[in-house]
Amino acid sequence: MSGTRLAPTRSQLLRSRDRLARVARGIDLLTRKRKALAAELFGIAVPAIAARARITECSATAYAALLAALADRGAAELESLGWPSRPIEVDIDASDIWGVATAAVRRQAPIRRSLSGRGQRPGSTGLAAALASAEFERLLELLLDAASTELRLRRLAEALERTSRQVNTLERRVAPELTNEVHRVRGLLEEREREDHTRLKRLSGPRQPVGSARAFPRSSGSPELAEAQPPASTARSP
Repeated sequence: MSGTRLAPTRSQLLRSRDRLARVARGIDLLTRKRKALAAELFGIAVPAIAARARITECSATAYAALLAALADRGAAELESLGWPSRPIEVDIDASDIWGVATAAVRRQAPIRRSLSGRGQRPGSTGLAAALASAEFERLLELLLDAASTELRLRRLAEALERTSRQVNTLERRVAPELTNEVHRVRGLLEEREREDHTRLKRLSGPRQPVGSARAFPRSSGSPELAEAQPPASTARSP
């Protein structure tokens, strides 16, 4: 809009005012949306931070137990103990927060199992391998529980950034351009109206009738003497 100059007409002035009013309503709506998104974001930030701390702590414990199991049994035996792999089933429920699509991830069954649930005989795996399995199953549970919070946190952060960018664009570029355009068109229309008023005032003023005799100054003396006086001769005596 900054590169084009619109015609200074009253219809264009009304259109620019209407666009400026719609931009103001959009700014108000987006500002309220930004506040709501920020409140939602800060509401889940504390649980997300706590979940990350638990995951970090459990990861350190699980990998320490894995190193101990590798030292005790070796990689080949641990790989054989981990067979067969099992699928992990989860439920995903879609939700919407101020137009932001997100989802909730829930595990259907507990991840941690006993030795009998793993299909292994007691004493066949060793204490270090059993501890490593239990710690990694606990880590997987924490990751699945934190997946919903992390997904909502990321989607809300992206939506908040996008909404803030839209508000800044409307406030700092679109609204000032429309305001300047309204002032420009209104100023040109007022100037044109003043010129038309001045022109009409000149045309509607007192005018001299066409064909009227012009007034000439009279000579000194009485009118009778001026009529009786003969015209001066232009001939010279020899």
